[in-house]
Amino acid sequence: MVNIETPHTEQDACKQEVKKVKKKKRKQKDATVSDNVTEELEGQTVAKKIKISEIENGTNGKLEKKKKKKKKVVATVKPDSESEAEEAEETSSEDCPFKKQFYSMNAETENRSKIEVKQFLEANNITVKGKGRKTFKPLLTFKELGFPANLMKACEGFAKPTPIQSQCWPIAASGRDLIGIAETGSGKTLAFSIPGLAHIKHRMETEKTKRKGPIMLVVAPTRELAMQSQEVLEVAGKYAGIRCVSVYGGVPKWPQKQALAQNFEVVVATPGRLVDLIGEGCCDLSDVTYLVLDEADRMLDQGFERDIRSIIGETHPQRQTCLFSATWPESIRKMAHEFLSSAIRVTVGSEDLQAGSRITQTVEVIEDRARERKLIELLKKYHANGKDRVLIFVLYKKEAPRIESSIQRQGWSCGSIHGDKTQDMRTAALENFKTGKVPLLVATDVAARGLDIPNVDYVINYSFPLTIEDYVHRIGRTGRAGRDGTSYTFFQQGDKLRAGELVKLLKESNQTVPEEMNKFDLSIRKKKGQYGDFGPKDYGQPMKASSKITFDD
Repeated sequence: MVNIETPHTEQDACKQEVKKVKKKKRKQKDATVSDNVTEELEGQTVAKKIKISEIENGTNGKLEKKKKKKKKVVATVKPDSESEAEEAEETSSEDCPFKKQFYSMNAETENRSKIEVKQFLEANNITVKGKGRKTFKPLLTFKELGFPANLMKACEGFAKPTPIQSQCWPIAASGRDLIGIAETGSGKTLAFSIPGLAHIKHRMETEKTKRKGPIMLVVAPTRELAMQSQEVLEVAGKYAGIRCVSVYGGVPKWPQKQALAQNFEVVVATPGRLVDLIGEGCCDLSDVTYLVLDEADRMLDQGFERDIRSIIGETHPQRQTCLFSATWPESIRKMAHEFLSSAIRVTVGSEDLQAGSRITQTVEVIEDRARERKLIELLKKYHANGKDRVLIFVLYKKEAPRIESSIQRQGWSCGSIHGDKTQDMRTAALENFKTGKVPLLVATDVAARGLDIPNVDYVINYSFPLTIEDYVHRIGRTGRAGRDGTSYTFFQQGDKLRAGELVKLLKESNQTVPEEMNKFDLSIRKKKGQYGDFGPKDYGQPMKASSKITFDD
């Protein structure tokens, strides 16, 4: 007698196996649907459709196909809870050989309602874009970040995080690639430094093998900005045992080579000098897992794109990358798309060029010969107490010593920084100005971008810069860290090509436009780059074919 539970043929056995698989899949999908009850309506509909199609499907191959399809759809639903965010992070970093996630949401942050978050973002003019952005609520106090006190030492003396720090810290500390767009003086340096220190500290404590080079790399456009970032990172890392060195041009390479041989945890560098040191075999970036591109728009303006690409190619392929910029032009968008992965973009203010909201701008149309006399009048007004710090910008380095001498002849203490001075002399002059020992400083545009010079009361543009971007960054030396500032700009006939851009900027900043400015052509011309309209011009036409020239005997 044949047992009825024993299959007669191989086909019967196969059918029973398929039934078992179908039953198992039904249970799994029933559990999935139960878990997804609280998801958005669209997510529920998609999940149920997939479940029904799997039940009606009769083959194991199709079941697997539908399972994959459902996973893909569910993954596109924006995470609305902390558990979903953690699951997404685990999935994205499961193959990464080092840890990136160091942030856990504080109870105070978690209890902050959507309305409160929206009010904070609107009050500070913050825009956040990118997948997963809703899981990162802004931090209103330093303790909400949850980092040890030794990593937060650099924040002592500040009442609360700046807007860019409030929104960027939870994102960067969670290991996500980050784009930060904010005006100068907004606190961007600490926005990328504090999460970077947590990243470094964990690798130092958990990895036993000797590193080939730094863990964190900060690339900056100028040596002054590189030195400033180094100072901030040295203070921030001092109590955590994290060392920092800066390398830049204009000084001998030998001391920098010796410093790099000590295997510092953080390197801050300008692109040109760093590429030179890499080429000479003095700097290995293969262990760089936290990369920062600071003032990225300025670096591209200065023609460093090839160097930046070369530097990025030397770093760890699974690095975390933070890109900070004052503007969001097309060139920066292309670079971010190419080198950052699933980045979240935080914009404080506008993505377009704008002046600081706390700066009172005055523009005067003036003749060249009247500028020096007017400058002395302004200094008598702005520097009457002998203590207020005034930063005076000139366009060319030959102007700087002449204006410096003119001011000194009036009995005031004044210094200068420009390209004809050695790096040591420039550093000393900048330090004297920062401390207030020499409260007047004449500078070319080397001091305009990114430098954090505290408590600058007034900025005077003795010469108008070549671009409107440089104008914004010049006046951005005042009105920083929540303080109000004042700028006074001399505008001459020779600056007429920038008239339209300047008037537009003044109007957008709700500043007074002098009547004399309306005498100029206010049309805004297409930008040709920082160094003018040089180079071959094919005007979109193909290059002519070469022709062979023959000579008679």
